[in-house]
Amino acid sequence: MIGIAVVGYGYWGPNLVRNISETPRANLVCVCDLSSARLAAVQSRYPAVKTTDDFEEVLRDPRVEAIAIATPVSSHFKLAMKALMAGKHVFVEKPMAATAEEASRMVEEAARRRLILAVDHTFVHTGAVRKMCELVESGLGDMYYYDSVRVNLGLFQHDVSVIWDLAVHDLSILDYVLPEKPVAVSAIGMSHVTGEPENIAYLTLFFESKLIAHIHVNWLAPVKVRRTLIGGSNKMIVYDDLEPSEKIKVYDKGITMNCNSDAYGEKVHQMLVGYRSGDMYAPRLDMTEALKTELEQFIDCIEQNARPITDGHAGLRVVRTLEAATRSLAQRGRVVELEEVRRIA
Repeated sequence: MIGIAVVGYGYWGPNLVRNISETPRANLVCVCDLSSARLAAVQSRYPAVKTTDDFEEVLRDPRVEAIAIATPVSSHFKLAMKALMAGKHVFVEKPMAATAEEASRMVEEAARRRLILAVDHTFVHTGAVRKMCELVESGLGDMYYYDSVRVNLGLFQHDVSVIWDLAVHDLSILDYVLPEKPVAVSAIGMSHVTGEPENIAYLTLFFESKLIAHIHVNWLAPVKVRRTLIGGSNKMIVYDDLEPSEKIKVYDKGITMNCNSDAYGEKVHQMLVGYRSGDMYAPRLDMTEALKTELEQFIDCIEQNARPITDGHAGLRVVRTLEAATRSLAQRGRVVELEEVRRIA
């Protein structure tokens, strides 16, 4: 069994603790948090689990082989680096760091010490997103677009913008699902609360091909929407994460381009757009909780010295895109090349 400690028992920490405690190949050694009230809640529900407010104590514990970090983004780098330097494998909440430079150093440290660094891009491990990846690889044809809306009322964050809180999900999904990586990004947004980061934003990502991606995120919407459209030359996908059962629907719809000679027989061709409308079907999905799947894979990677799907490199690509989007946001939508971010980082 792999001994795991959870650092941070705020919003996401309880989910990590629950899943680790229910995983047969994991041993939940301890939970670390600065709040005595939160630690009391852990002791009440998991009396056999050690609790502490001292992170150094966690690092010294020989039973702890891996550390799951669920703290504010600003603390990820410091905690993860200390864990890696102490010889612990690391599972860190998204986004993995506050800057691409920090993320890059985490990746380098894990590689140097031959430790597993996994980033908690939870949606990548859902049955719906894994099915989308299969469909993109096998049946959608040439990729045209990725279009996502991820909005709700709250939860306002004080340390990061809505891009770093919500768009990070779509950036991790498209990094996993799409056959290409973005080369540039443009972002616009606005804050409607004085002194607080942006609560609404629109991101456009550009690729080497004609593929384009658009992400709309908003903390100030009257309804909760989690809907993504992916269009290809053969088929199209609608992914609605709020649907209880048929989260993925595949449409055999699209356009066809026909060449017709003009009435005078001249060798001039006009492109005519035709429309194809076929069947729709909803594929069966694996409904296992994504975090459970993700943690089991993390344990597999530790035992087999394998590479996680959402490893440090995937996390770094997402952080680089977030940095570029933030820079674009500050300049009212200027297109920022991702290569520019790499040079600066």
